[in-house]
Amino acid sequence: MKIFVPSEGGSRDLRVPMIPMDVQKLVQLGAEVAVEAGMGSSCHFADELYLRAGASVAGDRVAGFAAADMVLRLHPPTLAEVAQLKSNALHVSYLDPFNTPDLVRALARQGVQALCMEMIPRSTIAQKMDALSSQASLAGYVAVILAADRLDRIFPMMMTPSGTIQPARVFIIGAGVAGLQAIATAKRLGARVEAFDTRPAVAEQVKSLGARFVEIDLGETGETRDGYARVLSPEQLQKQREGMARVCAQADVVITTAQVFGRRAPLIVTKEMVAAMKPGSVIVDMAVDGGGNVEGSVPGEEILHNGVRIIGLENLPGRVATDASQMYSANLFNLVSHFWDKESKACKLNPDDEIIQAALVTAAGEIRSSLLLKHYEGR
Repeated sequence: MKIFVPSEGGSRDLRVPMIPMDVQKLVQLGAEVAVEAGMGSSCHFADELYLRAGASVAGDRVAGFAAADMVLRLHPPTLAEVAQLKSNALHVSYLDPFNTPDLVRALARQGVQALCMEMIPRSTIAQKMDALSSQASLAGYVAVILAADRLDRIFPMMMTPSGTIQPARVFIIGAGVAGLQAIATAKRLGARVEAFDTRPAVAEQVKSLGARFVEIDLGETGETRDGYARVLSPEQLQKQREGMARVCAQADVVITTAQVFGRRAPLIVTKEMVAAMKPGSVIVDMAVDGGGNVEGSVPGEEILHNGVRIIGLENLPGRVATDASQMYSANLFNLVSHFWDKESKACKLNPDDEIIQAALVTAAGEIRSSLLLKHYEGR
């Protein structure tokens, strides 16, 4: 099986899809791996390291796509790149499928088998392939480091001859993978941490990390089968905002992580809540890519609103690109190895496998995901 790993050099993202160690593992499985020249350079992986791992280095990107039985990458392909893929090739990457219907339809028309990394199920067997979780964990860490850098005071309590400095108060909204990592990071830096989530079941996880769980009675909430928070009603969202307003007003740092898969991120922190916060405090909107949890946050920018700094920087995992690449590369390798057939030395996708049923969005000229087909109706 011929695997091609293209460079992501056309984007501002410093992450790379595969690191040399995992390329070597693919070669050991029996794959013929080609990486585009310079593919790993943004994370200091020279072409020579991929050659030592057993890969070839391709200078012709178009030829690489055309020859590949499988493409492993980070970002979605362009429509032009889809046209360069051969029919029945397996393409694995992020696809942002709910917002890119034209791309998904093009993949189907080309006869490409497209595996969407965002749709890997959150199940025990798929944990090692779950790129959303691996990248979210790093994003939670980065969000806290950003906040600590922008805040005009320190996080930990400090007792000095000049007096005692009280610890910074950090409020984290959403206790999923990113939120839990943010809690752990803020606690390690010495902050007093509070957290809220619509799922009462995560309260014990929050407390186990040393944070206080903020109780807000929203009635019935819970989570989906895949572990995502369920969509709240307008009445529940209003109750949530009212319950959080007091905590935000006391906080030095607020970090929002609330996202609902396949939908716009819920607006949680209103302008009125921001206005009630102390001047000099910091908000990090980790959901800015999905529409934002904070009213007034701007994708890719930091703004001041009544003395409060609102950080809407995108692609937080890309700020720790080497570690993010290592984790994403491992996710890809684990996905390939799960379906690898030793005899034919190729990936064989089992249509009954729960991962394929959830994440294979196109195959045999059709869109396979009923979830996406329903979403695309009328578009």
